[in-house]
Amino acid sequence: QAGIRIYMITGDYGLTAEAIARRVGIVGDGPVKILSGNELDAMSDEELADTTLETEQLLFARTRPEHKMRIVAALEDRGEVVAVTGDGVNDAPALKRASIGVSMGEGGTDVARAASVMILLDDSFASIAVAVELGRTVYANIRKFLIYLFSHNLGELAPILAAVFVGF
Repeated sequence: QAGIRIYMITGDYGLTAEAIARRVGIVGDGPVKILSGNELDAMSDEELADTTLETEQLLFARTRPEHKMRIVAALEDRGEVVAVTGDGVNDAPALKRASIGVSMGEGGTDVARAASVMILLDDSFASIAVAVELGRTVYANIRKFLIYLFSHNLGELAPILAAVFVGF
């Protein structure tokens, strides 16, 4: 509902990834497209970006660190803001390349924490959802305040500008 798409990129087997993704709610009911690392190798960057943006429920399985980097780069080249979560050394390149790298604080490696912009202290993906919700609330409040400020000051500024233009 927030306009955020979640992709699971894992080194696990495709069916294992799908079962985990269904259990934690990354994908819902219905068909899921699973792309393997070998299929990613056969795709161009444009095809990869098109597939990621057009496919509703998509999982990446049997991937290597360079695949994660390609996926992040393909999405960012299309103008997307990409956040990557990870906890291992193999996630560090994608964490560094992403717009927002989020590493796990409790179970993550020092390399992953050093490569990321943000560290989750509780290692809970739900914390990211709460942070997004709070951030959007703050943004909406700042926006409302600026609209109020400009509309209030416009009422004071209009008579002064009118007086200047009529030569008063």
